[in-house]
Amino acid sequence: MYIFDKMLPEDWEAVKQIYEEGISTGNATFQQQSPDWHEWNNDHLQHSRMVAKEDGIILGWAALTGVSGRCVYAGVGEVSVYVSGKARGKGVGKQLLQKLIEESEANNIWTLQAGIFPENIASIKIHEACGFRILGTENASGK
Repeated sequence: MYIFDKMLPEDWEAVKQIYEEGISTGNATFQQQSPDWHEWNNDHLQHSRMVAKEDGIILGWAALTGVSGRCVYAGVGEVSVYVSGKARGKGVGKQLLQKLIEESEANNIWTLQAGIFPENIASIKIHEACGFRILGTENASGK
């Protein structure tokens, strides 16, 4: 059974390691390296950050970034969900996303969006299972 906790600064090393695993796959993010804690902390919303643990070990994390500094977008968040390689395919990502949705709604976020590489079939499937739908394909992103 997984335990879902609020992400704390002391979780950063495990979170960073999982993020770097995602970077190494080549289909999770355009980032080439992980930021330090202060940069990551400043880029993400202060609420709606969580980790999934089993036996005290962090297996995945989820968090939101804002999509714009304009006040009309204050209720819109961009989703990030990352799962350790040793826990992929075990339902951690879907459960994290479900918890993130609940947390976002409790914090007045009314719209969530995700940018997912088309090769990342597992991520697309968990997002669709949680009510997301594909609105389109963006070509030539991240160049």
